[in-house]
Amino acid sequence: MANLMAQNAYHPDIAGFQRNVSRLIDFKKGEDSLVKQFREKGLEWPAKYLYIRSFKYDSQLEVWVKGEKDEPFRLFKTYKVCAMAGTLGPKRMEGDYQVPEGFYYINEFNPRSIYHLSLGLNYPNASDRFLSDAIQPGGDIYIHGSCVTTGCIPITNSQIEELYLLASYAKAHGQDFIPVHIFPVKFNVKRSAEYLNRYVRDFADYAALASSLKEVYYYFEKYKKLPVIMVNGRGSYVLDEEVKNALPGSEKKFVAVTPVIKKVRKPVPFDEGNIPNTVQKLPEFPGGVNAFRDYLKSLNKELAPYLKEDQHTAYVLVEFIVDKNGKVLNPKILKGGNDQLNEYLLDALEQMPDWKPAVKMEKNMPSDVPMKLKQTILVETKPEA
Repeated sequence: MANLMAQNAYHPDIAGFQRNVSRLIDFKKGEDSLVKQFREKGLEWPAKYLYIRSFKYDSQLEVWVKGEKDEPFRLFKTYKVCAMAGTLGPKRMEGDYQVPEGFYYINEFNPRSIYHLSLGLNYPNASDRFLSDAIQPGGDIYIHGSCVTTGCIPITNSQIEELYLLASYAKAHGQDFIPVHIFPVKFNVKRSAEYLNRYVRDFADYAALASSLKEVYYYFEKYKKLPVIMVNGRGSYVLDEEVKNALPGSEKKFVAVTPVIKKVRKPVPFDEGNIPNTVQKLPEFPGGVNAFRDYLKSLNKELAPYLKEDQHTAYVLVEFIVDKNGKVLNPKILKGGNDQLNEYLLDALEQMPDWKPAVKMEKNMPSDVPMKLKQTILVETKPEA
């Protein structure tokens, strides 16, 4: 697709645009339609500035416009993306069928694309050149028509005609760099954010990029303007504090957790038939009730970062045996938490200090006996001051 699409690349003026695409579309009809749509939405025609953002998981491409440089952008239209190749995450090599994620701009107008019309993106950008395969990072990423893809962003022919015309007008009015931001998800859509969170837990190296994308998304949501985005010497996007401060309070923490690797936990052989139905004294945490309360507080502090991003509180029901020697055996999660949090909690329970065992009176004599305990453990994030 790449080489074929690159033929006859063209940087338009409006008259040139009309000459070159007249074989494909009715220029006058397309312009009249856009003028009408702008009028109905109270937008100034033509748009001198254009901003495009695409969302992989949500299969959407938004078109934002404005008439003057200092004005906020306004949403003109949302197109349905026909199909999206690959998965969440950036493009890192040729042939991986990934759609890039990051901050790009239109660098090519192709009115003779085999995919009706196409707008090329400057992939690989400065970040991609640093982080992607040095020999074959891939390239030739387009927004195009024909509703098919092998790593581009496809929309319908009628939609690409509108978008191509809008981009041509913006280019002709002096917008040399028409930004195109490609995000994994719409971060303020709960279902989409939950999907991203699950993905990041499995691919922890992706967390830093996802966090940068999220910050820019929320900055634009708040101000309807674009921040300055730079790339540092490690290929990471650099955003200033104003961008970070645009995040809503509940979104400021994006925990880069490690992948969930469930340990193989072999239970200690134990005959639960030896656990009595009743005892005179339950097992006791070393130091008593207050010490156990402090232990649970310290657990909360350790486990809170592993709550899902949309969770503020989790109640985790655990079960474990305290044998007649006070050893903690075979802790289990009965319900609550999440995979990441529960793994860390089981580690902590396995490392608990020895308890005072339960006591049962047998023939008027106290005897240490095993006992199975259940405990609800609260894990919560503290509200920010």
